[in-house]
This record gives sequence, C-alpha cells and structure tokens, in this order.
Amino acid sequence: MSRNEPSSNETIERQYEEYVMPIWKSLNVPIRRATDCTVEDFDGNEYLDVFSGISVTNVGHRNGAVADAATAQLDEFVHGCSYVHPNRPVAELAERLAEITPGDLRKSFFCNSGTEAVEGAIKLARKYTGSKEVVALEMGFHGRTLGSLALTGNHTYKHDMGPTINDAVHAPAPYRYRWPDETRSASEFAARSAAEIEHVIGTHTSDDLAAVVVEPIMGEGGIIVPPEGWLERVREITHDHGALLIVDEVQTGYGRTGAMFASEHVDVTPDILTQAKGIANGLPLGAFTAPPEIADAFDAGDHLSTFGGNPIACAAALATIDELQGGIVAETAEKGRWLSERLTELAADFDVVGETRGRGLMQGVELVDLSATGPRDAAPAPDKTLAAAVADELRERGIIMGVGGYYKNVLRFQPPLTISTEQLDRTLAALRTVLAEATDE
Repeated sequence: MSRNEPSSNETIERQYEEYVMPIWKSLNVPIRRATDCTVEDFDGNEYLDVFSGISVTNVGHRNGAVADAATAQLDEFVHGCSYVHPNRPVAELAERLAEITPGDLRKSFFCNSGTEAVEGAIKLARKYTGSKEVVALEMGFHGRTLGSLALTGNHTYKHDMGPTINDAVHAPAPYRYRWPDETRSASEFAARSAAEIEHVIGTHTSDDLAAVVVEPIMGEGGIIVPPEGWLERVREITHDHGALLIVDEVQTGYGRTGAMFASEHVDVTPDILTQAKGIANGLPLGAFTAPPEIADAFDAGDHLSTFGGNPIACAAALATIDELQGGIVAETAEKGRWLSERLTELAADFDVVGETRGRGLMQGVELVDLSATGPRDAAPAPDKTLAAAVADELRERGIIMGVGGYYKNVLRFQPPLTISTEQLDRTLAALRTVLAEATDE
C-alpha cells in the first residue's frame, strides 16, 4: 500500500494483524486524528475519549502549547544523548521537577517510560542502601520488563515470563471492598493493611530490604484508593527496616488526582518518586526523582539511557507542566468531586455496581455478579463479562471507556483533564442507559 493512498479502519487493522506483535486491542478504535477529548477513526467516526491513551494525554490530545514547544525544539536539534551532551530542555525540566515534586526531591534521571523509571529507581535504592530485596503489593502494576514485572502482583502479566528477579515479595493490597471479613473502621483498616507489609517483611525477606514500592492509587489494580493513614504508616515501616519508600506515580502524577502528585493528598514525601505517562502529554518520557543524598549514590556509568531525556520530549514536558499549573489541576479537583458524587448516585441506583472509588479524574466503577460470591470474602463476585459488554456498547455509542482491575471488572474514568462537565455528564448518561439495558435495572 502506498503511503499516499487513503487508509481505512479495515486497512489499519489488517496491517496490525500482519505486521504488529499483538498486545492489547480490546478498545478497537483506530485513531487517525485526535483533538482535546475526542478522537476520530479512519472511517470518520468520532469518539469521546474517557481513557486518554491509558491516562496519558492529561492536557488534552494535540494540545497546542505542547505541540508548539515540541516543534520549536525539533527545529533546533533532535538527539545528542542527553547524558553525553548537556542541553537546555533537560536542564530546565530537571530544575522544574525539583520545584514541583514533594519535599526535598531534587535530582532526576530521565528515561523513556514508566517501566524504565521503576527499574532505575530499584537500582538506585539498591545502590544507596546496599541491600537487595524489594516488597511490592499484590494486584500492583509497575511495568512489563523482567525487573518491573517481578514487582507486578498479577499473574496475568507474568504468564510464561518467569523467572524474573528473585528478590521481590508481595504484601496484600489495601483493597477494602474485597478484604476478607473486613468490618473495621477506615483507620483500623489502614493500620491492619499496613501491618501486613510488616508481616511480609518479617516472614518473606532475609533482613536485606532495599525498598518498598507502592502506588498511591492502584491503577491497573482497579483504581484502589488506600485509606487515610496507610501510606504514612507504610513509610514508617519501610524506614524502620532501613529501606527506601518508592512511590510509583506513573499513572497518578501530573494532575490526574486533582494534585500534581497523588502523594500530596496525604502529605507523604517518597524517598524516590517515579513518573511517566502524563509527564509529556504523549511523548515518550519517564523520570525518577530523589533527594541529593540518595541520588548521589549513583556513580557515573551506574545507569544510562541513550534516548532518555530526549530534548523534544523534555520541551513538551515543560509546556505540559505550564498548562497544568495554569488551572487544569485545580479544575480537575473540582470535576473529580462532582464525578465522585455522580458515581455514588450511580452505585445507589444499580445493584450491579458494587463500589465506586477514586480521586480527581481517576475513578473506578466495580461491576459485580449478584448471583455469586466473590473470591476470599462475602462481596459479590467480580463481573468481567458485564464490564467488557458495557465498554463495548459504550464504544458503539461513541465513548471510549477503559476496563481494568485485577478481576477485569472495573470501568475506568481516566479522561484528559480538560474534559468538560458536559462531556462527563454525557458519559454518565450513556453508562446509565447501557447498564439499565444490560441488567434490566
């Protein structure tokens, strides 16, 4: 096929089938063009995007300021390896991250993705502490390379991929909706859940702990929001064992939860903070940031990335931060509160909605099968079939909705942060209609 010939959805899908290794095509919406919160396929169909490329285009598809910044840098130079040739976009972005990240986080290493950021953070923690073992959470997600995959607490991503690194163990996630026989108050649950990490350290490690790695909100796990007090206690436990707390903000960072970083909601400063996804609004960039004392444990040559800190991506990141700080983060907090209230009403009106939860514009709707008991507890069984059917029907109605969670039964509201209340209202109205038609409620 000539590059000058017009494409169609069918053509693109055939090329993917023949030439692209299959990963995940469940959304099934080829994209020809995207603007702000809408995408258009090759057949001219338009969709409202409530997933933003898996929580990436935080300041909207094809944001003008970001595109202009990238284009301006493209006119200067594209690549020189930023760890061999110092350049202005990297220097300015590193300084900017020191300003916007919590506490005394000051020095950053730039890479290409969230997975690489997590891998680098683990290496830094090992170098600084002199220890090797890492504790992560069941149902957590930190990437798909062999190192980050070892931290990911979900066999779905690990099938046929073992062994990974052998110094990682997992503690139960703070997933109160499906915690066995959980009837305690939120504060009691926070203490009990954090205590599980202490228990795992005591029973599954050899007193050689380098880091505890957690997400402040578990994205792929199903938008699981830990209770107040949990992250603070986890940090205390981590430090009691001479280890570093790595907070993975790849999915939660850059305004997604109504703060620049989700850890700010609970006033916990990580020892190392990982970032990617929304950092450059779609250009490939990742980073991990640490205080000087920890960052300086790396010697020259301990870590390197040929394309990490690409100047075009860094220029885009600077513009993205400007856009976020121009009011988008504050608006996200307001829209998130509005959305939470509407989703609470949805749960009250539909029995198949077991729980709704989230912060800002990172919200989840857990769908359940009322005819069966769920795993490990008395909550209704997860209904991944219904979740997939709802997402498919929403797509037919012009709305792209993500589905995730450990049990694949959670609808994910993670739109561009520029989405309007009217567009959110349209999504909610469609969701109500689809749920009513699918369940006769």
